[in-house]
Amino acid sequence: MIANKEDAIPDFSQAKILVVGDVMLDQYWHGGSTRLSPEAPVPVVKVDKTDNRLGGAANVANNLLALGCDLKLLGVTGKDGAAEILKQLLVQQKIDHEFLSIEQYSTIIKLRVLCRHQQMIRLDHEDDPAIISAENLKRFNDLYAGELSNYRAVILSDYAKGAFTDPQPFIRAANALGIPVAVDPKNRNFEVYRGADVVKPNYSEFQAIVGKCVSNEMLEERAHNLLQEHGIGSLIITRGSQGITVVAANEPAVHLPARGGEVYDVTGAGDTVIAVLSASLACGLDLIKAAHLATVAAGLVVAKVGTSTVTVEELKSALNTSKELPLGVSDVQRLQQVIKLAQARGEKVVFVNGCYDIIHYGHIRYLNQAKALGDRLVVGVNTDASVKRLKGDARPANSLEHRMEVLAGLKAVDWVVPFDENTPGKLVEALTPDIIAKGDEHFKSIEQIPATEGVEHVLKHGGAVHLIGRTPDCSSTELIEFMEADKA
Repeated sequence: MIANKEDAIPDFSQAKILVVGDVMLDQYWHGGSTRLSPEAPVPVVKVDKTDNRLGGAANVANNLLALGCDLKLLGVTGKDGAAEILKQLLVQQKIDHEFLSIEQYSTIIKLRVLCRHQQMIRLDHEDDPAIISAENLKRFNDLYAGELSNYRAVILSDYAKGAFTDPQPFIRAANALGIPVAVDPKNRNFEVYRGADVVKPNYSEFQAIVGKCVSNEMLEERAHNLLQEHGIGSLIITRGSQGITVVAANEPAVHLPARGGEVYDVTGAGDTVIAVLSASLACGLDLIKAAHLATVAAGLVVAKVGTSTVTVEELKSALNTSKELPLGVSDVQRLQQVIKLAQARGEKVVFVNGCYDIIHYGHIRYLNQAKALGDRLVVGVNTDASVKRLKGDARPANSLEHRMEVLAGLKAVDWVVPFDENTPGKLVEALTPDIIAKGDEHFKSIEQIPATEGVEHVLKHGGAVHLIGRTPDCSSTELIEFMEADKA
């Protein structure tokens, strides 16, 4: 059975998140066009509809609200009409908020003119961030300090518009209380984000810091170096059609493919990613599962026009119609990625191993029972050299390629991967399955299973170990001996 994908979605109402940063008003002027301007070679758009939406950090807050999170928004605005519209939108959405309103500062407006859903031009109304005085920045920091202890996670939405001339006081205050911090960055100097738990640059922003990456290997190396250099916990690098790359300190990188269909508008997609990611982490999901949900959410939001949000129901529907994973014979490196994807979708991965020299009824029964313990079954197969070490020079009767192909053709088996050691401990550590199944012909209790089988690794990561009863009178060795005797 395949796991219920809804199991991968936490109860977001348990997430208490403080959103801090650059708030903006996103305005959309919609209309049609039937002619070019006589004044310049540009279309004339007859505006027939105006739409005001929450933008920047306010859009992050709106995305959290759509998930059902408990949140508050802090931001900086002017004392102007745009600020009043922002406040009205937040009140309508019932988003708790508090703004530092500055007399000589203009609330940020991003005005987009759309003709039949196609963006024609964007006009930005904003002041130089330097207009926000040191005194006002301190007032904003004091506002944050007064709210911080009421929340269990913080999102710093840094659009480089003035709210975070220096993000360090915000990060250090959260660190002191043990509150995790996620940052959506625009500053190219990542030292200002030291101490953050998660920083989410897009690929262009990342390459602007570390240089052009011509391969995933180069990306991974430079990302790990960036984490170490600046004392950051992990990077979530959004890569558009290439998906999301997750890089955590001292962990191999994971590349999650993009999800969704046609892209209509990428406006605010980064806000959706940081919101879903942070909410998932605040609810206890691990980084890979949280990033997977964020990838699904990004695929949904870019299919909408303008600054938009994603609901829990949309996430559930998308997960339940997710694409099938690649199955069959694999190598360790590829299988690591696929297993992490399966686990991020809420599927339990079961691991078994053996020589599987001649497949018989006992093997089929054992593999079916192992598969029933979870959702996906991976079979580790001894190479020809390791079979010889275990069984003698006359074995195997069938080559590794033939044995793996036969196993891959069985209904119960999802993946087959070779290993050259006598025991599968190193392979288990590389794959980190959820469950290990062992036959009781070798071990009469779980306590008898040696460390070289990988059991301790799985248990340490919250997994389980099961013993499966041996089918009597079923043995590859006995079958081979019988056939040899029959020849004689």
